[in-house]
Amino acid sequence: MESPPTGQERRQRAHWFVPFALTGAVAGILIAEAVARHAGFSGPLPGLIGDVVGVPQSASVPWAGLVLAMVGLTARDRWLAIGAAALIDGAFLVERLLADGPFTVGNGPTIVLAVLALYTAATMTGEARRGALRGIGLGVLLVLSVKIGDAWLKLTVLAGPEVLDEYVQLADHALGNPSWLAGQVLNEFGDVAYAVLHWVYIELPVAAIVVAVYQLRNVGGGRPWPAHHLVRTFLLIGLVGPLCYVLFPVVGPVFAFGGSGNGWQIVDAWPAWAPLNLQPVPVPFDDATPRNCMPSLHTAWATALFLHSRSGPRWLRWMGAVWLAGTLAATLGFGYHYGVDLVTGAVLCLTLESALRDPDRGWGPFRIRLVAGGTLLVVAQLAAYRYLPAVMAEHALIAGPLLLASLVAMIVAFRTAFPAQEPEGHDSSSESMSPSRPSCSR
Repeated sequence: MESPPTGQERRQRAHWFVPFALTGAVAGILIAEAVARHAGFSGPLPGLIGDVVGVPQSASVPWAGLVLAMVGLTARDRWLAIGAAALIDGAFLVERLLADGPFTVGNGPTIVLAVLALYTAATMTGEARRGALRGIGLGVLLVLSVKIGDAWLKLTVLAGPEVLDEYVQLADHALGNPSWLAGQVLNEFGDVAYAVLHWVYIELPVAAIVVAVYQLRNVGGGRPWPAHHLVRTFLLIGLVGPLCYVLFPVVGPVFAFGGSGNGWQIVDAWPAWAPLNLQPVPVPFDDATPRNCMPSLHTAWATALFLHSRSGPRWLRWMGAVWLAGTLAATLGFGYHYGVDLVTGAVLCLTLESALRDPDRGWGPFRIRLVAGGTLLVVAQLAAYRYLPAVMAEHALIAGPLLLASLVAMIVAFRTAFPAQEPEGHDSSSESMSPSRPSCSR
């Protein structure tokens, strides 16, 4: 009888993730560019070219990609890469300022990322080369995935000329319309609270890089990689979640029911009062606002960050908890999401994390049940928001607790399948680099 594969053998099989994901990302870039040109808007390739020789679309993403790429390098190579990127960025910045251009950075890390890939492939060998290329591949994946995501958001507008916000807002009565309440509370706290939450909200990728780099901090110089880490979950959420945007186009309270609708809002009510229309219909909306509300990928990503921070030191656990709480407060308080978006986003995260976590254990019945159950739960929730919103609103005292109970059930099932591990630094006879605790794009 053939013996079952060892943990090391399973980890070797898991090495397919980066090359497979890179192949998919390159294909996604090309497909998105072709569709963008056909539809008449700018695709991802001009953005990539701009990051190299023009004005970068983001200052933080290229640097986050470079930081992630350096996890597989030696300390000497890391310092050389950072120094070269800073010098190149400085030169581009001076040139832009002399030409009265924008004050931004990002060219340096993008150029160094490309040079690192060529240098590593040409000069390194063995496990050191494999580990370095794996880290560089993750950095490149981060940059490419952001470009694909930007193009996809434009495609959601073309695919969803009518939005389903009336349905989601009606279903949200089952939870008490938390976005309306959070918006009122945030208005009371003023500009300082708004600025803090806005920073937490937009810098979620940077927080994720902090967690990922901590998880991968010991892989330089050809040392073994952990079987699972945050980047895998982040990328899978970014791949699967946006598919729902096309199937369930929603723009969010501040656009559909608030002052940011630019004349397309159904009624200007957010956050003062919550409408109650028991006969919802799809409504036309503008051709600029992305339909990226259902489910909340910010919630899914923040939940994944929280999960993967649980086995780290105390400062990392606190950061994960604060970022999750701040992201939830921001998504609701800014009117970007309804409460039901957050519930489905959390279930989506737990489902996808269940497919990736503890790969050494293989695909036994425990994992199949959890992934299948989570998938069915996401589908059931979306179906309820679309076809039973009036029932949910009229029977809020029943529907609301049932909806929250479905999330709690998923959390309990996840914790049962993947028991919590001791945080790093806690006295324990066992040590693990894999994350431990449970945890679409706005």
